[in-house]
Amino acid sequence: MILAFHKPYGVLSQFTPDGSANRTLAEFGFPKGVYPIGRLDADSEGLLLLSDEAGLNTRLLDPEHGHHRTYWAQVERIPTAETLATLAAGVTIQDYKTRPCKAWLLDPQPEVAPRDPPIRVRKNIPDCWIALALTEGKNRQVRRMTAAVGHPTLRLMRIRMGVLDLDGLLPGAWRELDDSERKLIFDPSSC
Repeated sequence: MILAFHKPYGVLSQFTPDGSANRTLAEFGFPKGVYPIGRLDADSEGLLLLSDEAGLNTRLLDPEHGHHRTYWAQVERIPTAETLATLAAGVTIQDYKTRPCKAWLLDPQPEVAPRDPPIRVRKNIPDCWIALALTEGKNRQVRRMTAAVGHPTLRLMRIRMGVLDLDGLLPGAWRELDDSERKLIFDPSSC
């Protein structure tokens, strides 16, 4: 079985506590035996898949398989076309150059429900939402990429993995994928 879950802010991508104040997946009533496929940091939100099938992490998340993961990042200031092109070409974060990706300004800007707690707002610094479609997922990669080009991320949501998106799932809600969705997520050409 594969489950799609809209992970809320402040929830760890694991079932056991880590000593922080963050909540865990244990409180969302998942069937026994499922585990997260990949992860989202506690301060990130959005689509997280869970499964009871061994081997799915590699099949879905290995960059060689080409499954895109699309993120919306609310960033400080409005990036220029040149800045977005720099992100798309790959940037150096720590000692690693990210793979090329797609990066664009969301137009129109999405209407996203407020987060609890709310993001930091600065009166004199505008913010906007951009999208990035990656085929890799290094630790805190999107946040490090946007910071590297001078646009710190204020809020981060994964909205799509391959062709599967949040599809109206509210934060904290989950559903089991049907057979047609399962087939699509394993077909990289559908991304």
